[in-house]
Amino acid sequence: MATKTLNPQRALTRDERRVLAGTLVGTTIEWYDFFIYAQAAGLVFAQLYFAPMGQEGGVWPQMVAWASLGVSFLFRPLGAVVAGYLGDRFGRKGVLIFTLVLMGTATSLIGLLPTYEQWGITAPLLLILMRIIQGISAGGEWGGAVLMAVEHAPTHRRGFFGAYPQIGVPAGMVLATFIVFVVTSLTTDEQFLAWGWRVTFLLSLVLIVIGYFIRRAVSESPVFEEMVALKHESATPLKTLFKNDSKNIVLAALSHIGSSASGYLFIAFFSSYAIRTHGMDQSRVLLASTFAALFWLAFTLYGGSVSDRIGRTKALRIGYTIMFVWMIPLVLLIDTGNIWLYALGLVVFTIGNGLTYGPLSAMYAELFPARVRYSGISISYAIGAVFGGAFAPMIAESLLGSTGSSLSIALYIMVLFVASYIGTSLIKEPRGAELRAR
Repeated sequence: MATKTLNPQRALTRDERRVLAGTLVGTTIEWYDFFIYAQAAGLVFAQLYFAPMGQEGGVWPQMVAWASLGVSFLFRPLGAVVAGYLGDRFGRKGVLIFTLVLMGTATSLIGLLPTYEQWGITAPLLLILMRIIQGISAGGEWGGAVLMAVEHAPTHRRGFFGAYPQIGVPAGMVLATFIVFVVTSLTTDEQFLAWGWRVTFLLSLVLIVIGYFIRRAVSESPVFEEMVALKHESATPLKTLFKNDSKNIVLAALSHIGSSASGYLFIAFFSSYAIRTHGMDQSRVLLASTFAALFWLAFTLYGGSVSDRIGRTKALRIGYTIMFVWMIPLVLLIDTGNIWLYALGLVVFTIGNGLTYGPLSAMYAELFPARVRYSGISISYAIGAVFGGAFAPMIAESLLGSTGSSLSIALYIMVLFVASYIGTSLIKEPRGAELRAR
């Protein structure tokens, strides 16, 4: 393994700060769009778009709302394949800008979409179409942001650099949840249901403009520029990837399913469950979730940084162990209906979630050769998200409805943690691997 002998205490250069800012801000905006849908799926979409499926009551409208959240994950591999191909052939930067604009456009259009009462079945179908576009965008976004960060990083700080696009996820959640909190605080329940939720989607227009100009200022990945200079870009990156690196795709995807599932329960299900099942105050729950997301951000950054010292796979295994041990206490704390215990449960949970999420960027980038790297990491991440987070809220809702116990949700997620722990253990530690085109 090649390792540069650089001063680990040196200050970041101007170009490095620009790269980190570009990956963080762009990813934060991208995931704000993604999470606003998750919040709305838990709070309003069941009533506004899927209620006709539950004329006689029951959990079906909410389950279908969660399913609409999950359906986008099925299209993330498509976004990963397309963006990976383009990114490996033509560069990382242009794909990143395109995915940002695509996500923002779909999000803004949701804010203008008529309800079922106004347009009938056309309304939920269009809602799902916009969600599919969000999924395609998210599938291509992550890989490009990761490579822009990690391929610009000094070897000994790849985990730290790679954590920046990762903390864009909790940062996007903080922004989304805080905006929903502000809007719900300034409106009545009737006003939020009638028009307040639309404000949260339309704000994406402003954020996309900001993100566009920030990402334009970031230079192309030096690894891709080196590939172009050496004429090493692959004409058939997908064929090459699946021929030579299929094992790494499977293990990388498996290492992520537990983190993805737990993240989407945190993002979407837990707050909705606390509000609907335990009657907790909506504004206080959203504020507590925002507070916990700040810890998720901090522990994700720490997870990336600590992986530079102890290794990527070890950091992930520690994180999965923490979440496995804490999962049952977490649901029991939420079931108390006490807002302080709810917040405590989520904050402790974020320790493990951050350790499994922060090192992922550097680990993925170090697993795949340069000419197929965008395709490799995007497809692996998308597959992990499909089998992990895609339908986790819907499955949790179904388990709750069939068993009447939140412990069934805990056991379901714990099984995924075990699977990801095993998958991570089978990965040969990649820290320090050569990233340059060869």
